[in-house]
Amino acid sequence: MTDTPPPDWDERYAAEGWAFGSEPNDFLRENAHFLPPAGRVLCLAEGEGRNAVHLARLGHEVTGVDLSSVGLAKAQRLAAQFGMRLHTEVADLATWPIVPGAWDGIVSIFAHVPREVRIALHPRVVAGLKPGGVLLLEAYRPEQFGREGGGPKDESKLMTLAGLREELAGLEFTLAREIEREVVEGRYHSGMAAVVQIVARKPLR
Repeated sequence: MTDTPPPDWDERYAAEGWAFGSEPNDFLRENAHFLPPAGRVLCLAEGEGRNAVHLARLGHEVTGVDLSSVGLAKAQRLAAQFGMRLHTEVADLATWPIVPGAWDGIVSIFAHVPREVRIALHPRVVAGLKPGGVLLLEAYRPEQFGREGGGPKDESKLMTLAGLREELAGLEFTLAREIEREVVEGRYHSGMAAVVQIVARKPLR
């Protein structure tokens, strides 16, 4: 654990430009085809909207949830640049209700929350998927802690594949791996990174 305070997300997103870039996350871009076509997709900790806008451009009906009203306002501006429409909600993932069986896809890209929040959130994610619905997740692993290229300064927010298999019980894993890859996403994600990546589907029965 560390005493480093968490970032002020409103302050970070209020800066000129895009904190994590305006292009979608590479893992999402490469694996979005696993999502049911033209489905309802929920993006967790969506920030400035780069991933949600990409999915909207692919034909999905997208809702982005984030703590930061400043970030989501920028998400709406980014969507408008492409003539896209987003649904956005300012909310804390610790308490925001994920309606069971409501989503064709759920996307969690570097959505790092404290462990006690995550272990309650992820079963709600599983319940929130429709049968056949798909979760796409990329997160930093504990091996990232202390590196300069990005990631939480609180070790409890980092994820492992073994832990995610437990937290996401009930899903069938199409892709599940821990890798090192170069992440180049704006000012705060840059360099070689230790990540875990998951594509998982809710069984039809």
